[in-house]
Amino acid sequence: MNRRALALALITAACFPGAATGAVDEQTRESLLTVNGSRIAGADREPGNWLSHGRTYSEQRFSPLAQVDADNVDELGLAWFFELPTRRGQEATPLAVDDVLYVTGSWSMVFALDARSGEELWRYDPAVPRSTGKNACCDAVNRGVAVWEGKVFFGTLDGRLIALDAITGDKLWERVTVDQSKPYTITGAPRVVKNKVIIGNGGAEYGVRGYVSAYDVDTGEMIWRFYTVPGNPADGFESAALERAAGTWTGEWWKLGGGGTVWDSMAYDPELDLLYVGVGNGSPWNRKLRSPGGGDNLFLSSIVALRPDTGEYVWHYQTTPADNWDFTATQHMILAELEIGGERTPVIMQAPKNGFFYVLDRRDGRLISAENFVPVNWASHVDQETGRPVETIDSDYQETPRLTFPSAIGAHNWQPMSYSPLTGLVYIPAMEVPATYGGDLVFPRPSAYWQTGTDLSIATTPMALGPDIERSLIRRLIKSYLLAWDPVRQRAVWRVAHEHPWNGGVLSTAGGLVFQGDAMGFFSAYRASDGERLWQAPANNGIVAAPISYEVDGDQYVAVLAGWGGSLALHGGAANDPAVGGATGRLLVYRLGAAGQPPPGPAPLPAIPEPPELTADDELGTPERLGVVALGERDGGGCRSLVTVEAAVAAQGLRRSASM
Repeated sequence: MNRRALALALITAACFPGAATGAVDEQTRESLLTVNGSRIAGADREPGNWLSHGRTYSEQRFSPLAQVDADNVDELGLAWFFELPTRRGQEATPLAVDDVLYVTGSWSMVFALDARSGEELWRYDPAVPRSTGKNACCDAVNRGVAVWEGKVFFGTLDGRLIALDAITGDKLWERVTVDQSKPYTITGAPRVVKNKVIIGNGGAEYGVRGYVSAYDVDTGEMIWRFYTVPGNPADGFESAALERAAGTWTGEWWKLGGGGTVWDSMAYDPELDLLYVGVGNGSPWNRKLRSPGGGDNLFLSSIVALRPDTGEYVWHYQTTPADNWDFTATQHMILAELEIGGERTPVIMQAPKNGFFYVLDRRDGRLISAENFVPVNWASHVDQETGRPVETIDSDYQETPRLTFPSAIGAHNWQPMSYSPLTGLVYIPAMEVPATYGGDLVFPRPSAYWQTGTDLSIATTPMALGPDIERSLIRRLIKSYLLAWDPVRQRAVWRVAHEHPWNGGVLSTAGGLVFQGDAMGFFSAYRASDGERLWQAPANNGIVAAPISYEVDGDQYVAVLAGWGGSLALHGGAANDPAVGGATGRLLVYRLGAAGQPPPGPAPLPAIPEPPELTADDELGTPERLGVVALGERDGGGCRSLVTVEAAVAAQGLRRSASM
C-alpha cells in the first residue's frame, strides 16, 4: 500500500466507521417519534432542525439560523466529513432531525449519522441491481429521505418505496411502486402529508406513463394514484380530469407511453390543503410523433394541484403546452407570500427548464407573471391573458434543425433554488446551455435507447466536443451563474458567474448569506444582498447537491454533499474529468472555528479505450453524422461546420432576460 492510499485508509477508518456503530439516546428516540405534520408545518419554531426536503412544506430552503453571518463566515471550517462508498453522483438533501442526520447516496443507500460528530449510527443498502442503471436517464442518484413518526422513507432506483425504523435502520415495510418490467426509476425524495407518503417516478425518455402515488405510512398500502397523462381511451379513464385531458391528445399516444413522470419537485400548503406536483416531459419529446394531430397534451410540463387525501385534481398550470424539447416542470417549486398590487398574495414560484420564471396564485393556478430569466428563442414571451408562451419560428425543428436556447439541460434543472423572505429574492442555479434539435431519422428506436423522437447526434452540447472546441464554445455560448431574481419585479438583481455549468443547489440564511457548491469542487458563501463572495472552501469534488443548515448544542452547522454527477456529467462528456468529478462522494459539515481538511480529490481512472469505428451500415447512422457534432443546422450529408455557430446565434434572435 502506497503512502497516499494508507493515508486515505486511515482517514476513512476515522470518518467512515462501520455500520451501526453508534447509538441514539433516549431523548432523541422519543423526539423522533413526534415528527409529524404539525412539526413540519411549524418548522420555524425549531430552526435548528431540517425536518423536510425543503426544510418546510413551503420548500423555501431558507434557514432562520443567523449565528453564521456576513461578518464571521470567513471563520467557517470543516468540522467533520463522511465518505460514501461510491464515485457516482450525489444529489441528496440531508435531513437534520433531533441531532441525527439522515442522508442518501447513489444507488439509493441510506445513512444515519450523529449530527455533532459524523459518527455512523446505521446504514441501509437496498441492494439495487446495478443493471437498473441502464434505465436511469441521469445517473444512479437519489435526492433524499422523508422522516415521519419514527420512520424513514425513501425510494429506490428500481422503483421500490421502503420504510425504515429511524432509530435502528431496520426495514419495516417495502412496496414496489412501478411495473418493474418497464424502465421506471425513482430518484426523487418522497414527501409525507397527512400520514401519506407521496412518491413519483422517472423514465419518460424510455417510453413510460407517469403518475404520482400515496401510501399509508404504517402499512405501505397504496391509498391513491394520480396519472399525469391519459391512457388508452378504450380502457376507460381513471378520473374525470384525465378524460378531459384526453381531449388534448391525438393519435395513439398511449402506445408510446406519453411520459409526464413526476420525478422530483413537490410542495404542500397546509392551509389550502393542496399538494403541488411538478410534471415532466412528453414521451417522446417530439410532439409531432407523440400527438400528430396537435393538442396541448395535458398534463405534461405542468404544475398540478391535488387533494392529498384522495389525489383529486383541483387545478393545473401548463408551463410548456405540447412540450417539444424536454422542458419539464419538475423543477423546484416554492410557496411564499408576496405583495402583488398592494396585496399579500399566496404564490407558488417555479423556474423550470424552459427559461421563464413563473409566479402563480397558488389558490387557483392563475398566472400572475412570467418573464424569462435566461436568454430564450423558442418563445417570444408568455401571454398574460392566456398564460401561454408565444412560440417563434425557432420552435419548429421538424424540417430544419434549430439551435435552441435553452436546451434539454434546462435554464434551471433539478438543483434546488432558494427564497429568502428577508431579501425577497429567489436564488437560482441558472444555466445558458443551448443545443440543436432536429427530427429523428430513425424512430422508434430499440427499447434500450432513449425514445425522444429527436436527432440526438446533433443535440450534443459543446461539453462533449473535445477540450479545444469546448473552451472556445463555452466562452461564446455556455454560461452558468448563481442568479438573484426579484419575483415581484421579475428582474435580475445580481449574478455570480461560474466557470462550468451544472453547479449545486442553493441555501439562503437569516445570516444574510447564500451558500452554493460548484462543479469545480468549491463550496462558497455569498452576501445575499449583492452576491459578493465572502468565503470559499475546497471540497475536492464537484458539488451538485443543495446545502442545509442545522444547530446542535448552540452551534450552527452547514452541510452539503459533494459528488459530481447527474445528467450533464453523463451526457456532457465530463463525468470523469478530474477537475470536476471522479472522487468518492462525501458529506462535508462546517461550523465556526473548525479547522478540518477535506479528503483528497479523485484518483486517476483507467483510460477508456477508443470505440471501434462505425460504418455506414451501423444502426445509429453514418460515421459522418456521428463524428461531427455541430450547433448549427445540418445539411443532407451530415452537419455544418462549427463556424456556423455564431451566425446561427445572430440569425435566431434571442429573448434576453430582464436587465439588472
